[in-house]
Amino acid sequence: MKILVINGPNLNMLGIREPEIYGNKTYADLEKMIEELCAEEGIEVSVFQSNYEGAIIDEIQKAYFDKVDGIVINPAAYTHTSVGILDALKATAIPAVEVHLSDVKTREDFRQISYAGKACVKTYMGLGFDGYKEAIFYLKEYLKGK
Repeated sequence: MKILVINGPNLNMLGIREPEIYGNKTYADLEKMIEELCAEEGIEVSVFQSNYEGAIIDEIQKAYFDKVDGIVINPAAYTHTSVGILDALKATAIPAVEVHLSDVKTREDFRQISYAGKACVKTYMGLGFDGYKEAIFYLKEYLKGK
């Protein structure tokens, strides 16, 4: 099983950016947790982060040609603005699970719409790094059933 974990803008600033919302753990901590979990679960994983919408779209499209089985995506701020990421997820039809570190439903009004989520089979929010764990476990089971 091969999955891709995509992280959007400003997630590279974890540990620095608004620790009262996102905590004190760093992006390197997140990558390490994902890689260790996937190794334990026998899942081949690639982790990608970009602050650029086009790079994220390119990575989703590349996943199609690389025969990736599933995607875990935290589009971050692009969640609420990017029809392009939604279209890329729909075009590739790779099963995807959306993750948000914070509970965006309890935040500002503009954060209430998730374009990417419309193409995802499940969403986890407000669980911090554990949301990624839940998304990976869910995706593993989802893909077994396909």
